[in-house]
Amino acid sequence: MFQTSRRAALALTVAMLAATSAQAQQRVLRYYADFDPAPLAAFEAAIAEFEAANPDIDVQLQNFDHEGYKTAIRNFLTADAPDLANWYAGNRMLPFVESGQFMDVTDVWEANGLNESLASAAASMEIDGKKWGVPYTYYQWGIYYNKSVYDQVGATVPATWDEFVANCEKFAAAGIDCITTGTKALWPGAGIFDYLNLRTNGYEHHMQLTGGEIPWTDDTVRATFAEWAKVQPYITANHAAIDWQDAAALLVQGKAANYVMGNFAVAVFKEGGMTDETLGFMPFPTINPDVPRAEEAPTDTIHIPAGATNVDDAKKFLAFIATADVQTKLNEALGQLPINKDSTVGDDPFIKAGFELLSTTPGGIAQFFDRDAPAEMAKIGMEGFQQFMVQPDQLDAILERLEQARQRIYQ
Repeated sequence: MFQTSRRAALALTVAMLAATSAQAQQRVLRYYADFDPAPLAAFEAAIAEFEAANPDIDVQLQNFDHEGYKTAIRNFLTADAPDLANWYAGNRMLPFVESGQFMDVTDVWEANGLNESLASAAASMEIDGKKWGVPYTYYQWGIYYNKSVYDQVGATVPATWDEFVANCEKFAAAGIDCITTGTKALWPGAGIFDYLNLRTNGYEHHMQLTGGEIPWTDDTVRATFAEWAKVQPYITANHAAIDWQDAAALLVQGKAANYVMGNFAVAVFKEGGMTDETLGFMPFPTINPDVPRAEEAPTDTIHIPAGATNVDDAKKFLAFIATADVQTKLNEALGQLPINKDSTVGDDPFIKAGFELLSTTPGGIAQFFDRDAPAEMAKIGMEGFQQFMVQPDQLDAILERLEQARQRIYQ
C-alpha cells in the first residue's frame, strides 16, 4: 500500500513538473484592445482557437473602454508597448506611423498573400509603400432607398449622378425628399461629402484633402460642392435640427426616398417596419466615369507597436486573423463584413450586397471624414458641410474658413 502511494505521489509530482515546465516554455503575447461585449466574445473565441493551434503561445488580452483607449494608446505606445494593439486604417494610423510607433508588417502581407486576399483594404493600410497593420472587419456605406417610393413616382435605380438628380425632380414633384439626413450631430453630412468627393476626384485626392495637402479653396474641391449643389434643394429641409434616427423614420414613412448611411442603420429601418421587399441598397452613383470606384468603409485593424517584445508571435497572430475562416467567424458575431475575399457571409441581403461591393472595389477604401481627418479639422469641416446644406450661397465663406483651419491645423 505504502509503495503504491509513493508511486502515485511520484507520478503526480512528475505531472506537475511537466505542466510547470510547459507553462514556463509558453511565450506571452500581450494584446491591448477596446472591444464592446459582442466583439470581445468573438475575439476571445478566436484567441482560444489560435492558442489551441499554438500551445506554446499565451495571448493575454487587456480590454479598455473606447474613450479610455484613445488616451491609453498614446501612453502605452511610448511607455509600455504591448505586442499587439487595435486601431483604425487610413489617416487615423498615420500619426503613429510617422512617429515610428507602429511597426512595418509588409513582410506579413507578402508571406501570406494578403495583397490578394485583403486587396480591397490594401490601400488604406499602406503608407510610403509599406503596410502597417492587418484589417479584420469593416462595413459599407452607400444609399439605402425606399423601393415603394421609387415605384410610386416611376423612378428606376440610378447608375449615374445625372440619373440620380433626374430622379430627385420626380420625388420633389410628388412632395417627397429625394435625400434625407439628420445632421444635428454633424457626422451624417460628412458621409454625403465623402462620397461626392470620392466620385468627383477619387480616393487619392480625398486622402490628400483630409491629410491637409490640398487647399479647401482648390477648384477640385469646388467641383465637388458644385455636384452637391445639384441636390441641395432636395435634401430634408430641417436636417440640422434632427438626429440620424429621425431621418431614418422619414425613409420608413415614405416621406423620403434615399439616405446616404452606413449599414448599421438597417436595424433601425427594419425596427420601423421596413422589410427586404421595401428597403433597397445601391452604391453611390458614378459622377466622373474616369475616376475608379472607391467606397466608404470604416475599417478596424490590429497593429504591432514598435516597442513590442514578441514580434515573431505577433506576426503569426496577424496572419491568423487575416485568414478567410477566422474573418468569417469574427464577422458573423460582429454583424459586419470580413475583408478577406475568400470569406463567406450569411444570407442577409444587405451584408451580401456590402461584401460584394467592397470586395470588388478598385479605387480604394476611405475611412469616413472624422477618421481620415484630424479631430479638429473634422469638426470644422462637418460644421461647414452642415452650413452648406442650409446656406449654399455661403460656399465661398465656408471654404475660406476651412482653408484657414487647414493652414493652422496641419502645420
